[in-house]
Amino acid sequence: MQLFVQALQHVTLGDDAERLFHGRGGMFAGCEHLCLDWFPPVLLLTSFKAVDEDEINVLTTAITQRWLQLKGQDPLNLVFQHRCGGQTETQLLQGAVPEPHYVTENGAQFQVHLLRGQNHGLFLDMRAGRAWVKQHAKQCKVLNLFAYTCGFSVMALQGGADEVVNIDMSKGALSIGKQNHLHNGLAHGARFLGHDIFKSWGKLTKFGPYDLIIADPPSNQRGSFVATKDYARLLRRLPSLLAEQGDILLCLNAPELDIDFLMQQVAEHSPDLIFIEQLANPEVYCDKDPNKALKVLRYQHKRDMDSTVTV
Repeated sequence: MQLFVQALQHVTLGDDAERLFHGRGGMFAGCEHLCLDWFPPVLLLTSFKAVDEDEINVLTTAITQRWLQLKGQDPLNLVFQHRCGGQTETQLLQGAVPEPHYVTENGAQFQVHLLRGQNHGLFLDMRAGRAWVKQHAKQCKVLNLFAYTCGFSVMALQGGADEVVNIDMSKGALSIGKQNHLHNGLAHGARFLGHDIFKSWGKLTKFGPYDLIIADPPSNQRGSFVATKDYARLLRRLPSLLAEQGDILLCLNAPELDIDFLMQQVAEHSPDLIFIEQLANPEVYCDKDPNKALKVLRYQHKRDMDSTVTV
């Protein structure tokens, strides 16, 4: 764990929520199981393999020492989450967690919950994707598929979107999403549909077409979405919902599925889409094998590109 301890010396704590240490990228030998996140005013340490009490003490001592250097005598709030063998255990090691707990990202605030479950309300690795949407959503009608707590929607509306349609099977997640909108002063402009996407094409078509479609599905969640079979089903329908000169962001966060998988799915099932670019992940998520990291690909209709070239 020496590389984790050394990396802490370069960590700074800003105002926004962010990942501070990403062992899962394989760039720190012996620390592949460790991640450290900053959800102000709380630090979240996560281990993806079993660690004994002595190891936890080494880690917490190193975190405490760096905290003292950065924050002096301010109280340290530290949560530890252990994920192993399909089980998740979360414990508060020091301090306290605010309730409700709101964190800031790029001028927006989001509610998070660190003491329950694996998903904390805001996926930090998608920070750059949300920033891209905020920059490009002006006067757009946006479709936010697998919306979760609607981070993309908040950013789109802050960026000047005309309307956002959020759809997700989890009504609980959408409820938090509604609160995120209200907390950011966005009482209008968003719809929240607690439905199965694959059974809602008629409703989605009714509200379309969309200038921007975001598809950020879970990679392997039974009953919701399994990328190896369901991305094809999604791609057969998405182009019909897209307005002329519209964009689609296709996201995939599955280490076992590389970028070629997603691009081949598009080529086979949505041949009218053309690849424009891959959005870069935040620098802290650097991965020894980039194909295992989060993939966010931007596509447009071929006909749109042809017309652009002609003009």
